[in-house]
Amino acid sequence: MASVKTALLVTTLCSALLAAFPVGAADSALASAAQAGAAAQPARQLAELAERYYDAQVRFDPVNATFAGDNRHDDELTMTIRPQVRARLYGMLHGVHGELMAIDRSKLSSDDLITFDSLNAELNAALALEAFPDHLLPLNQMESMPVLLANLAGGQSAQSIGTVAQYQAFLKRIGQLPEWIEVAIANMRQGMREGVVQPTALMQATLPQIKALCAATPEASEFYAPIKHLPAGFSSADKARLSAAYRTLIGSAVLPSLRKLAAFIDKEYLPATRASAGWGSLPNGAAWYRAWVAYQTSSTLTPEQIHAIGLREMARNDAELNKLAPRLGYSGAPAGMGNFLAAQPKYRPFKTDAQVLDAYASLNRKIMQRLPELFATMPKAALEIRAEPALTRDAASDHYNAAAADGSRPGIFWAVIPDPGAYASTRMTSLFLHEGQPGHHFQLSKQQELAIPLFRKFGANNAYVEGWALYAETLGRELGLYDDPNAYAGFLMLDQRRAARLVVDTGLHALGWTREQTIAFLVEKVGDTEASARNATERYMAWPGQALGYKIGALKILELRQRAQAALGPKFKLAQFHDTILKNGSVPLTLLEANVERWIAEQAR
Repeated sequence: MASVKTALLVTTLCSALLAAFPVGAADSALASAAQAGAAAQPARQLAELAERYYDAQVRFDPVNATFAGDNRHDDELTMTIRPQVRARLYGMLHGVHGELMAIDRSKLSSDDLITFDSLNAELNAALALEAFPDHLLPLNQMESMPVLLANLAGGQSAQSIGTVAQYQAFLKRIGQLPEWIEVAIANMRQGMREGVVQPTALMQATLPQIKALCAATPEASEFYAPIKHLPAGFSSADKARLSAAYRTLIGSAVLPSLRKLAAFIDKEYLPATRASAGWGSLPNGAAWYRAWVAYQTSSTLTPEQIHAIGLREMARNDAELNKLAPRLGYSGAPAGMGNFLAAQPKYRPFKTDAQVLDAYASLNRKIMQRLPELFATMPKAALEIRAEPALTRDAASDHYNAAAADGSRPGIFWAVIPDPGAYASTRMTSLFLHEGQPGHHFQLSKQQELAIPLFRKFGANNAYVEGWALYAETLGRELGLYDDPNAYAGFLMLDQRRAARLVVDTGLHALGWTREQTIAFLVEKVGDTEASARNATERYMAWPGQALGYKIGALKILELRQRAQAALGPKFKLAQFHDTILKNGSVPLTLLEANVERWIAEQAR
């Protein structure tokens, strides 16, 4: 369709020029018009392809679109675990890639080249995973559709539930959950036959989550939450109709399917799970993990290279912690500093969840006052700070949900507060810089404001997004927040954890480390408690390579900043550098490097 449209447009333009000019002049004008049309054709082809790609992408994964801030398909459920749908998804990706390669890249503008290269990198990374049966591992303690939908049911997360249409959309979405569960069970049974199964520890952590959703009655179900908060402005007829519809669907379909899933995991799947921890023990697991590493880091680094980088970064952080220790009255090993500070009552000042949230709000106000010093432009979206729901609090880490692109929902920083009395202030500053401002909220909100194709507007390259958020933690220095040695210690300890991720993720999945070995490493070298080390280890087991993006991305941004400062000297402006990093949204690291190199050359003139 793109080529037909373009041909018609060029033909119409040439006909108009022939009628408007004498014959001699027409020859020259026609040649000029043809050249302009030929030059414009690749740009139009790319724009149309990018639009069709995003539309197809959203239809294959509407739940991810919801979390990215695109709420147009909130009544649909992602079903790419179904083999036939998965095949169509990869067919679409191959088709888009083929069309992309047919576009004449040499005739694109610099802005269009960013779109071309971003799409090419995204497609190549996704297609590299096609050979590996991810659909046979449809759920774990970090990621499962039932738990995800239960969290959405409150209407306070990525999916707003406040109008009659939104109530109906969510009802339709959860109505597809029984089908998803049937497919998931069938896939896991196939995985059991082929040796593609989850580690035992992960499913032992998943089962209680699923059982918690198996309420005795519809009214007691997490999925009934919208009805417990029906807006007063709804008519009596709408209230009655929606209440009956939710009650019937949950009681007749959702709860029975959840009970079936829980029984399957307990009786059939758990006995078939594996004792090993890493992806490398799966069929073709070494190649599978290397594909994950490339996907999550947008780099060509090998697991062994990343492991070595992690060890070097850990040594550097230990040296910094040793230098800081006397200011805090601490004289032990670096890994013990966290426990030492957590034992000091002055660093555990909270008694309620509200006090923790208020402290974050105060920190946000302080940061907002200083951000104009570091950034030339600010995002428009508001940021709210909320406590993580009880359902996922035990397995979750503090995290961020993007604002809706239409402004109907703010960005949300979710603070995980199992016990406010034990919630230490040490890591709060660095954590908020990462998840809130100028980390995820700042970057993703600015990205949504860009005039770029939708696949880029709502896209999230892991190494770029998490790398930026980790780099944002370093800006506590410029913001004056790390003058407080407690806050600076928190930054160093969190940075140490991100460095350790490079070691343990590659250790687990490429070097044969056991779950117990990884837990012991995090306790001894990072200072984690046994419980936090276990949760972290099981996260890395569930999401191979994802934890690598933070440090690999942040190191690249720091490297580019140092390169720019060295090249530009007094011409270097930090606010301009930051806007350069953010101005194109989420891009692969190789493309980010090329963009910064161009900016350095422009500034040096």
